[in-house]
Amino acid sequence: MSLWKQGALAAACAAGTCVIVIPTATAQTIAPAAVAPAASTAPAATAPAAAAPTGPGPSGSAPGINTSTYRINPGDELEIYVWGEERLQRTVKVLPDGTLAFPLVGQLKVQGMLPHDLELAVSDRLKDQYRGQVPQVTVSIKAPTGLQFSVMGKVRSPGTFSPGRYTTILEALSLAGGPGEFANLDGVVVLRKQGGHMTTLRYKLNSLFKSGTGNIDAAQAEIEPGDMIIVP
Repeated sequence: MSLWKQGALAAACAAGTCVIVIPTATAQTIAPAAVAPAASTAPAATAPAAAAPTGPGPSGSAPGINTSTYRINPGDELEIYVWGEERLQRTVKVLPDGTLAFPLVGQLKVQGMLPHDLELAVSDRLKDQYRGQVPQVTVSIKAPTGLQFSVMGKVRSPGTFSPGRYTTILEALSLAGGPGEFANLDGVVVLRKQGGHMTTLRYKLNSLFKSGTGNIDAAQAEIEPGDMIIVP
């Protein structure tokens, strides 16, 4: 406060009227503190799942084929499908020696294998081609043309048959039109090649055909690929 103002104030107080005015402090503007944004409650972005293999996929086995019991034969046409690998999706035929060739796998002996056995064999051969897990392998029986047998002798329609499924001796005779009028059904012979040798199996079926009695188990004997049935 200046000396003049101090003097005037003292004179006023002496006169009995002393009014002291205290100036209001200048308001100071304070910027609000910066507030951190609230944490987002939205779920974190999730990486997209691996895309499923595209394409038509394997076409599946021929009708009537039970892949859990069917054993691969020479002459069969198979579809081997490695998921996600177009170069490893193809149809192959089993060679007469019971083998097949497949890319990155090489030659495989497949005769007598179940389709599932072949899937495992192909997967095992492909392990060296992948750093991680081998893609799923699917094997389908496209054409079971290797499942053939012949019926000859005194039947109505002798010939070679490819039913596409395993059959019994009774079903085989049915496919050949049934026995002829003078067939000797107690002398039915099945010639079967086993290990490079020919084996002869004999069946008596006359009573079964004539009266419905007899050896039912013999009539249900399963025919194998390459069998030759002779009805004298």
